Amino acid sequence: MLLPACAPAASAPDPAATASQAAGPATATAPPATSPPAPTVAPASPSAQAPAVDVPVRAATLGPTAPAQPAPTSLTVTGTAINMPVIPGGVSAEGAMEIPDAFDKAAWYRFGPAPGAAEGTAVIAGHIDTTSDRAPFSQLKSVPAGTAIQVGREGAAALTYRVVRVELMAKDKFDGEALFRRSGPHELKVVTCGGTWLDERMDYSDNVIVTAVLE
Repeated sequence: MLLPACAPAASAPDPAATASQAAGPATATAPPATSPPAPTVAPASPSAQAPAVDVPVRAATLGPTAPAQPAPTSLTVTGTAINMPVIPGGVSAEGAMEIPDAFDKAAWYRFGPAPGAAEGTAVIAGHIDTTSDRAPFSQLKSVPAGTAIQVGREGAAALTYRVVRVELMAKDKFDGEALFRRSGPHELKVVTCGGTWLDERMDYSDNVIVTAVLE
């Protein structure tokens, strides 16, 4: 799956049941029989918003399932202006993760693990700017290690994560399989666009990826 292009005011694509992306509206239920592909970064359009994520598509086999975790409802990053609602996101027809057009909302990839899951990566993405101003997610690139991230959840206690690293990944080297993984140690990834704006692509050159772990 891909992350949507980061042009001002566009939303990220939503992974379909067979799709290749992360982030369409949904509830915290088990993923579809066919996992959406891992997101990749797609170009942004002048009227578009946050970065797009491509989701890899592959056949899935059913195995023991862990209890479903509540869907995230809010995201707050200590020391920044990031304090916003989170809505479920899926995969767009283009195979990118769907992201809300509004710069003050973020999307959780509903086809992947939720915050608090036993394993895998919970992905939350949002726009870096609008056509006229920077969005709160523009502060992600400067968040120091150890910063607390609070995730509100539907009908459950909020979770606190701590930032362990912030990286800038070139969109032409985007690894959706690694970002949208379903196994391995549980992590939270908060993603937006970054780097240089490329007029010829109508998109940013990179993605800013903040990785955090549960306290």
